[in-house]
Amino acid sequence: MALIVQKYGGTSVGSVERIQAVAQRVYKTVQAGNSLVVVVSAMGKTTDGLVKLANEISPNPNRREMDMLLSTGEQVTIALLSMALQELGQSAISMTGAQVGIVTEAEHSRARILHIDTTRLTRHINAGKVVVVAGFQGTSNVGEMEITTLGRGGSDTSAVAIAAALGANFCEIYTDVPGILTTDPRLVAEAQLMDAITCDEMLELASLGAKVLHPRAVEIARNYGIPLVVRSSWTDEPGTWVTSAQPQGRSLINLEIARPVDAVEFDTDQAKVALLRVPDKPGVAARLFGEISRQKVDVDLIIQSIHEGNSNDIAFTVTTPILKRAEAVAAAIAPALRNPSNPKSDEAEVMLEHNIAKVSIAGAGMIGRPGVAAKMFATLAEAGVNIQMISTSEVKVSCVVNAAECDRAVIALRTAFEIEAGGKGTRGQGGQGRIIEETSPLSPPSPLSPPSPLSPPSPLSPSTPPVRGVALDLNQARLAIRQLPDRPGMAAKLFGLLAQHNISVDMIIQSQRCRVIDGVPRRDIAFTVSRIDGENAKKMLTQVAAELGWGEVVLDSAIAKVSIVGAGMVGQPGVAAKMFEALAQHQINIQMIATSEIKISCVVAQEQGVKALQAIHAAFRLAGSEKVVVPA
Repeated sequence: MALIVQKYGGTSVGSVERIQAVAQRVYKTVQAGNSLVVVVSAMGKTTDGLVKLANEISPNPNRREMDMLLSTGEQVTIALLSMALQELGQSAISMTGAQVGIVTEAEHSRARILHIDTTRLTRHINAGKVVVVAGFQGTSNVGEMEITTLGRGGSDTSAVAIAAALGANFCEIYTDVPGILTTDPRLVAEAQLMDAITCDEMLELASLGAKVLHPRAVEIARNYGIPLVVRSSWTDEPGTWVTSAQPQGRSLINLEIARPVDAVEFDTDQAKVALLRVPDKPGVAARLFGEISRQKVDVDLIIQSIHEGNSNDIAFTVTTPILKRAEAVAAAIAPALRNPSNPKSDEAEVMLEHNIAKVSIAGAGMIGRPGVAAKMFATLAEAGVNIQMISTSEVKVSCVVNAAECDRAVIALRTAFEIEAGGKGTRGQGGQGRIIEETSPLSPPSPLSPPSPLSPPSPLSPSTPPVRGVALDLNQARLAIRQLPDRPGMAAKLFGLLAQHNISVDMIIQSQRCRVIDGVPRRDIAFTVSRIDGENAKKMLTQVAAELGWGEVVLDSAIAKVSIVGAGMVGQPGVAAKMFEALAQHQINIQMIATSEIKISCVVAQEQGVKALQAIHAAFRLAGSEKVVVPA
C-alpha cells in the first residue's frame, strides 16, 4: 500500500460531471490498495468570479477580507467531491486548511506555510477515509486565528507540503495537460512530453514561466525529497515524474521559510578568458563558442555584458589545465572579429586572468526573495572581497573572485547564511568543494509508516538529451547602470536598494571592460527585473545615482529572455555553441548571456523572442523530428 497525495486543479473540477470523474479516479486508486489525500482548487473560474465581485464593491479591497472571500471557493469543491465519493461507497471527509492544521505566516494573500499538524489527517487516513482538503489556504499562528491564502500556485503548494508532512510516497498533480513538455505548446506545436525531469531542472523551468508547476511546490518537493508526477485529468497516461535527490534531512518546522541558502560551493581551479570589444551583431558568440567546442574546450560560466557603442564583451571561465588551449582559440579568432563596418577598428582584445575562484550560494529557497543576492554581495564586501564576475540562476548566485580571497569569502558566506561550521566540506582534485548546512533531522515518521516510494523513471540516462526544455520570458525589463565604481560594496549597495523596495532581480551581468575616470576604475552592470518593476526601479536608482557617483541609468523594456535547461549539458562544450548558432542562423542578436551549470539564458529583442524559442527548440531536436519549420 502506498500513501499518495493527489491534487486537482480548477479545470479538473470545473463542473459536476468533472467532479464525478475525479471521484471515480480517486475511488479506483483507493481500490488498488492505496491511502489517499486529495487536495483541490476552486471550481473552474470561481476564484476569478469572486475577485470580480470584490472589485465591484471596492477598487482596493482589504486583503484580510479577500482571504475570507477567496477561501470559500475551495470549500465548495471539497464538499461536493466528498459527497461524490460517498455516493460511490467510499468513506470520505472534507477539511478546510484550518481543520487540516496548515499553519502559515500572518500575511494575507501571500502567506507561506510554517508547519502542518498531521494528527487529525493521520487519524482519518488510518480509519480508511479519503481526506479531501481545500488547497490554497491555512490559518495564521499569530494572535487570533486568521484565515490566510497562499497566493498563486497555492493549491500545488498545499499538496506538496501535505505530502512532505505525511511522508507520502509521492504526490500526483492532475491538470489539463498530459505532463511537462519541452516548451510551451502554444508557441511550438511540436513540443514533446518528457517522461521524467529533475527537480533542479523543473525549478529553472518553473521560474522561467512554465506554468504547469509553481516554483514553491517544486522547492518543497526538492527540499524534502518528495517525488512528483504531473498527469492529465482526462487520460490514464503516465505523465511526467519530477524527481529529486535524497534530502540531507530538514526540519518540518518553518517548512517554507527555512534558510533560503542551503549550500556554499567553491572552485579554486578556474581561470578567466575575456574578449573585449567584439562586434555587437548576430553570429559572434556562435563563431567563438563553435570554435571552442571544436577544440573540445569545456567552458563553465559564460557572460556577455550590454553593448557599448557597436561592441560588447564576452567572458568565460575554464579549468586551469585547459587555459592554454582556451587562450589559443580566443587569440586565433580575435582578428576575425574586427568590425567590418569599420576596418580601422581594433580587433577584439583577449584578456586572461589566472588565480581566480568561483564562489556560489545555492538553494531553492532563494526564489522570489529579493534580498538573497544583495546579502551575498554585502557579505563579500564586508570581508573585503571584490567581485570580478557575477552569474545567476533561479537557484544559484556565482561570483568570480581572486583565488587568494576564496577561503575568506567562503567563511564569510557560511557565517552570513548560517551554514554550520560542522557541515560537510570537501575540496577535490579539481579544486571544487561544497559546504552544506547541517540541519536537524526530520520530524518523527508518521504513524502510517508508508512503504518506500514507487520508483519513477530516471530523468538522467546515457540517452538523455543534454537540453530538456526551452523557456521564453516576455515579461522582463533590463536596467543598466553605466560607470559603477569597481570596488567592494558597490554591488551590495545596488542590489540592497532593490531588495529594500521588494524588487526581485533575475539575470545580473557585470561588464569586463574597465575604464578609469577621475582616477576611479569603473564598470557597467546590467540586470533584469519584472517588467512591472522596471519604471519604479529606474526612478529609484536614478535618484540615488548622482549622490553615489554612479553613471546613467538606462531602462529597456523591449527584451525577451530565452533559456535552455538540462542537467545533461554539464561537461558538453558544444551545447552553448549550438544555442548561439541557432540564433545566428535566424539573424537574432544576443544582447546578454548568463549561465549556470544547467541553464544558459540569452536576452534578445522582444519582437524576436518567439522566433528565438522556436529556433532553439528545433536546433536541439526536442520535437523528435528534423522536419520542424521555423517561421522566417
